[in-house]
Formats: sequence, C-alpha cells, structure tokens
Amino acid sequence: MHNFLHNQVLGVPPTLSARSEALPGLRLGAVPAAWVLPLVAALLVTVPVFLQAPWVRAAPMSAALFTLPLMALALLLERRGQGLWQPLGVLLVGFSGSWLGGCLFWGWFRLHPVMHLPLESFALPLAVAGLGGRWRLAGAFYLGSLLGTASTDGVMAAAGLMDLWPRVLNAPLSEAPVLLQGAALQVLQPWALALVGLAAGLLLLLCRRLWSLGGPWRVASAAVGTTLAVDALFLGAALLAPHLSGLI
Repeated sequence: MHNFLHNQVLGVPPTLSARSEALPGLRLGAVPAAWVLPLVAALLVTVPVFLQAPWVRAAPMSAALFTLPLMALALLLERRGQGLWQPLGVLLVGFSGSWLGGCLFWGWFRLHPVMHLPLESFALPLAVAGLGGRWRLAGAFYLGSLLGTASTDGVMAAAGLMDLWPRVLNAPLSEAPVLLQGAALQVLQPWALALVGLAAGLLLLLCRRLWSLGGPWRVASAAVGTTLAVDALFLGAALLAPHLSGLI
C-alpha cells in the first residue's frame, strides 16, 4: 500500500520521498485504505458549511490567515509523513487553496456573485500544473471542489436566481430567511427543477467516471459528489428551515 500511494497517487517512488525524522504512519484498520482519501476529501468539502462560513462572517481576516498554518501542516505531513499521512498532507494542500478562495469571496465580495468563481479559481493554474507530478492529489481535490462550485453557480444563473443572491445577503436578519425560502421555492418550478435534475444527473455520471479512473480522481469524484449532497442539504434547509442556512 505504501508503494501504491507513492507511485499511483503521488507519482514518486517511495525511495525519493523518504524523509528524516518522519512522522509515525497512520493506520485506520476499520476503513479500507482505498476509501480513506475519498472520505477525507468528502469531509473537507463539508468544512466550509459548518466552520468556514460562520468564521468568515465573524472574522474574515483571521479565517483567511488560517491558510498559513493549514498550509504549514500540509507541507509538514507531505514531507515527513509516513503511510497515509503523506498523501493526506498533499490533499490538505489542495484544501488550503479552496479554503483561501472561499475566505476571500465570503469575507469581502459576498455581495458580488460575479466574483465568486474568479476568486475560488485563483489557484487553477497551479492545480492543473500539479496534476503532472507529486501534487496531483492536491490538484484533483481543488479541481473537483471548483467544478462543484462552478456547477452550482451555473445552475443558479440559468435558473435566474443570481439576482436574489445579494438581496438575501443584504437583507435584515428578520427578512433574509423569507427571501431565501422564496428563492428555494423558485427552484421547484418545472423549468428550474428540470435544469437542476439534468445537472445533477450529469455530475453523478461524471463522479462515476472519475471514480473508475482510480487514484487521485477518486478524490475529485468524492469532492464533486459531496458538493451535490451539500447543495441538496442546503436546498432542503432553505425550504424547511431557512434561518438555519449557512448562507445567511
């Protein structure tokens, strides 16, 4: 498994990645090794919903600066980790990029949805370049997360919901849940619902294809699939309990 993770996931043989003062190996006996990285990727996709969103609203600068220790931890694990610790470090590098992009948008540009994708994709060239070497796992996670974000924004724009975005975020706290629920109800209209269903179906097919490719693409598959699940959860919350939504 150690050789597989280096050769197939990271793209470097174990002899080239040996580090002095290495961290102890990570063993998760209850979880099949092939599932560990996709499960961690799925968990990382949910972090912005429950941790990053409230943090950025309260203190955007500290949330953005948290990227520094996060990246430091990722590089430490990548350089000195043994077993699964090393690919987990690489995965955290990709997550660090997604984290910073989210902080920049939600901290300072949240009322301007046109800026969402440009800010979230600031590390796109690095992610694409990383696919050809030892950072392919980081690139796959970042690209999977970005694809999920782009799909969500694209469906919202096609369904005519983008204009409601700044209205919901700029509304008084007493009015925002009502506006959010109204936006969610628009998704249930036949045209919008058909569009959402088509997009979800295509993304599920893509997830299946990425999973079949194995290696780092399973991480990308997990990121896209989890984004779909989070979007569905958000839609349900907006319909049934809009005051609980992380958007407001």
